[in-house]
Amino acid sequence: MEEKTDLSRRTFLGVSALSVLGLAGCGSGPAAPQVDVQVPQALLDQAVPLRGGSVGMLSQKLYSETANEALDTSLQAFAQATGTTIRNDLVSGDAGDMVAKMDAEVKAGTSRDLAFVSDLRFVGQLHNLGHLTDVTDVVEEMRVLYGEPATEAANFCVFDGRWYAIPYHFIATGMYLRKDWYEEKGLPLKPHYTWEELRDNALEVSDPAKRRFGWGLTVNRSGDANGFIANVVNTYGGAIADNTGTKVVFNSPETVAAVEFIGDVYTNPKYAPMLPPGVGSWTDSSNNESWLAQIVGLTLNQYSVYADSKTKNNPVYANTHPFNGATGPAIDRPLAYGQSNSFVVFKGAKNPDLATLVAKFMAGGSALLGVAKGAPCLVNPAWDEVWDSDPYYTSGDPAFAALREQTRAPLPLTTTTGYAFPQAPSPGEQAATAAYLLTDMMQSVIQGTRPAEAVASTHDRIVQVFEQQGYEQ
Repeated sequence: MEEKTDLSRRTFLGVSALSVLGLAGCGSGPAAPQVDVQVPQALLDQAVPLRGGSVGMLSQKLYSETANEALDTSLQAFAQATGTTIRNDLVSGDAGDMVAKMDAEVKAGTSRDLAFVSDLRFVGQLHNLGHLTDVTDVVEEMRVLYGEPATEAANFCVFDGRWYAIPYHFIATGMYLRKDWYEEKGLPLKPHYTWEELRDNALEVSDPAKRRFGWGLTVNRSGDANGFIANVVNTYGGAIADNTGTKVVFNSPETVAAVEFIGDVYTNPKYAPMLPPGVGSWTDSSNNESWLAQIVGLTLNQYSVYADSKTKNNPVYANTHPFNGATGPAIDRPLAYGQSNSFVVFKGAKNPDLATLVAKFMAGGSALLGVAKGAPCLVNPAWDEVWDSDPYYTSGDPAFAALREQTRAPLPLTTTTGYAFPQAPSPGEQAATAAYLLTDMMQSVIQGTRPAEAVASTHDRIVQVFEQQGYEQ
């Protein structure tokens, strides 16, 4: 796979069998946090017969360049400590064709040995294609080293009782509002709100003359828009697929009601004052940029925007109220359980033993610490005892306690319509979401299609995707 524009390659050569401390990240950009990266003796012992070997690795690019540099630092430490070579490529998870390119590589016999990708978004598709190695023994070994993984991982990484992905780091879900704007209007700061409350509050805090726009959410093609639309549909009682992940159930009264709610936000003149200019063409970075520019009062995002405001000393950090998300008519708790970036080892890997050793190293202790500091609250331990490995995770940010609790969330969360979240991993749903069928649906509503018609049409398109994945409807 040749990607001239969105891949950058970093190669780390092993030159020493000793652990390496405080290595500077390679490449350009912000300096990575200075962390003493040490390879545990147990992993050094396992690496002895692998000395001189090499692996190719594909990394889902992190929002924070500082975190990407810290990841490089950890890989460099491992390579030098073990006398091995690691070739690491970065790729955007939002390009829309990542799975297709991985599929082509594996079939051509040119794939990397391992990759880390979002378990929620990609692992099910890769497993369905038959490209992943069973890593249950690795996960069981890591339980001894690091305790239990985040509860969500058992849903997205396990198929027929076997693990096909190794949790790397946990990514919490979150929403953020401007607490200073809310306080000016006497609005309460709560652990969660209904979607209707958020809409009405966004209008109340808006003042276009002051470049204050209360609603910082888009329905344009982007990962954030996919998450927003799906969350509203789910909290209203709808779903793309049933709990088995195999049967499309999208066309329902609950889904239509959710789409009516979203469509009204973007088409009703009443709400025009709370919509920032250009929101209809936003991409995944646009809401981050608008939040950091302090012109929007609400956004839904991973903790990337929170991390950026903290690391860059942006004044919006002190004025941020993070909360777990919104509720709807079908559930009185936010559907907040997060996801993990998880390592997968491809079938046909040239050096699978070294690949799994890299994964075991990267998920623990000091190897993760620099990455976590480079993206505070965005990159978090996926393993329970790693949370206790450094005081940073207990005192580094006020949000950490809530984030750790999200990794332990009792699951599933069930709506009044019977859908249990997280649902079974669904390659069909992952593929339909990656194809931006939800955002296309909302664009058609904004352009005048009745919500019921848009939902019915999108249901038919989703059925086609599921059948392409081998699930007859």
